[in-house]
Amino acid sequence: MTNSNTRVLIAFLEIILALFLGIAIAHFGLGGVAWIFGGMGAGVIVMRSYQTIFQKTLKPNKAGRKIGQAMVGLSIGFAIADSNLWAASSRLPLFIFLTLFMLLCGSGIGYFYSRISHTNLLNAMLATVPGGVATMSSIAAEYNRNVSLVAMVQTLRITSVVLIIPLIAGISDRDVSQTTFSLGDYVVKSDPIYLCWLILAIISAWLGVKLASKLRIPAASFFGTLVVGIVFNNAIGYLPFVANVDFVPPESVSVIGQILLGITVGEAWSNRVDITGKSITYAFISVAMTIASGFIAATIASQLTPWDWLTCMLVTAPGGSTEMILVALTLDHNPEIVTVAHSVRLMALNLSLPLWLFLFRYWEKQTVSH
Repeated sequence: MTNSNTRVLIAFLEIILALFLGIAIAHFGLGGVAWIFGGMGAGVIVMRSYQTIFQKTLKPNKAGRKIGQAMVGLSIGFAIADSNLWAASSRLPLFIFLTLFMLLCGSGIGYFYSRISHTNLLNAMLATVPGGVATMSSIAAEYNRNVSLVAMVQTLRITSVVLIIPLIAGISDRDVSQTTFSLGDYVVKSDPIYLCWLILAIISAWLGVKLASKLRIPAASFFGTLVVGIVFNNAIGYLPFVANVDFVPPESVSVIGQILLGITVGEAWSNRVDITGKSITYAFISVAMTIASGFIAATIASQLTPWDWLTCMLVTAPGGSTEMILVALTLDHNPEIVTVAHSVRLMALNLSLPLWLFLFRYWEKQTVSH
């Protein structure tokens, strides 16, 4: 069996197992994010089983996260299309301030982490600043740093946020009802017109991702489809002989997307075999400090806005942007504000990366010279 066929088979097994795990977890009242948890569990179980049986490892499926982001982005776009995004965008200065605050906190935490773990400063900064696993790991590889350590700390941060914040959010929102699974909610409609709109939405999403990639927009798979979902129905309304379009993609699109997001996190953990117990302990300390800085930022946001604590917490959660938007959407708790906030943070983080890398390397040289 070729490596590509093996990867396809593993992905199929992971999705099937994630569906069963997601159905079980959904009965605990965790809403849509149950599918992410199911995917995480399936990713670990299937990949660990493969490693045990065949005594070899496979690299995490990077394409799976991109596809998952695209599917989730499309679903979120349609869900918030009728929201007041302009009002949320008016808070742009605040979102930029919160982003800078989180970056400064991340830098301080990185310095502390470098001291207690005795790793070089650039490595520690790349590991602790709230950025993407793939982005920070690729930068670590480019500068010949410890890629495994950076990937481990970043994965631990995202995993912790994805696990902790939805649980806190569910406890905070007392009005959330228990979620029950119904297969009928996820079946694709057989109406020919609906299927035509679905095909057109998929093609538009693909074009949106291609355009976002060409423009070098961060997380192009997510943002490209997010914009398509927001403008789709209004854009279709301008076509001749078409009016009052109210298309919404099937719930299964979001479910598969969330499962794929969870699987990539689970697969990342299954390959963290070269990490010692001491490094895990230091990583937990840095991640706890990062999450604490998110709570401090949420407190600041609650003092500067009329938003409640839950909204502020979802806005400032350090990482797992796609997942936090999903939590807001699942709870129907100001998803437009959370979407704009995390979009601004992702943009600002990626656009300012060259500056932060320059500063990190400068501080590293200063530390070595002293």
